Amino acid sequence: MIIVLSPHASEDAIDQVVARVRETGRDVNVSRGTERLVIGVIGPDAPELQNMFATMPQVESVHRVTKPYKLVSREFQPTDTVIEVGQGVTVGGPQIAVIAGPCSIESEEHIVDTARAVKAAGANILRGGAFKPRTSPYSFRGLGEAGLEHLVAARAATGMPVITELMSVRDIDTVAAHTDIIQIGARNMQNFVLLDEVGHSAKPVMVKRGMSGEIEEWLLAAEYISAKGNPNVMLCERGIRTFETAYRNTFDINAIPLVKELSHLPVIADPSHGTGRWRLVAPIGLAALTAGADGLMIEVHPNPERALSDGAQSLTYAHFAEMMQSVAGIAAAVERTVPEIEATAGAG
Repeated sequence: MIIVLSPHASEDAIDQVVARVRETGRDVNVSRGTERLVIGVIGPDAPELQNMFATMPQVESVHRVTKPYKLVSREFQPTDTVIEVGQGVTVGGPQIAVIAGPCSIESEEHIVDTARAVKAAGANILRGGAFKPRTSPYSFRGLGEAGLEHLVAARAATGMPVITELMSVRDIDTVAAHTDIIQIGARNMQNFVLLDEVGHSAKPVMVKRGMSGEIEEWLLAAEYISAKGNPNVMLCERGIRTFETAYRNTFDINAIPLVKELSHLPVIADPSHGTGRWRLVAPIGLAALTAGADGLMIEVHPNPERALSDGAQSLTYAHFAEMMQSVAGIAAAVERTVPEIEATAGAG
């Protein structure tokens, strides 16, 4: 249920509504927009509550939300969420967010060098995995906390905010202390304990769609985080598992405009995991932006053939710089902007 108050509602009136909601055994989420103030009622949506709240002072209207996800729905918030992830860097605004970097952090020199290259080409957020979920226990599974320290060094060298994957509740404090965005990977989309815990954090969280995740399940995963008090959630479409074996996953272009219609949360596209083939990354990434994605997440490596993970889907520095030139063209066509591309982009 959504309770809409007058934008000029007094703090006393707001407190009265909040107290009344809590008297019914439900929790609340207060959203203060520029045009209206909305109180989301978290809990069973009983019809009799609508009349109860509609008669309270300074309440303009009360609406029942028919979808199982409440806080992340367009009904709760009609305007797009814009998340600040670093100084002058946002996700969901007019500028397309470009997240780039290696699948796995291999050394400090490796991540710092890659950070400088992707920033020069136009990326404004650095990705790098310190903890890696791998199908085989014998594959490279990341450097752990040492990798996080290398990521911090890359941030210091370039000024770029950083994102890395959190896999376990036991690592949440360590990861939060080293990163600007916490990534929940596809395999953990429905790890509800983990979602609850990042919901208690103030850090922005990116939720990747599970390999077999339905749209509603994906949005409910974001709802878990929002319901615990963290509104800074973004979604990432990274392809789903289908019968097709010609590429790694089936990138679901349909999901992007649909989720933008259903939810106010920013949507990032990951064509690297979505295809598993580096030659497909640019065309699918550009298609995702045309479909309405708020940003891209691209794997980049100086020597993909020597990468410790996901080399087949990683772009070289030169290929990433070339792609960013096309991204700028698409951005102009859809009336958005991209981060500044430095004159040295593409070198090396």
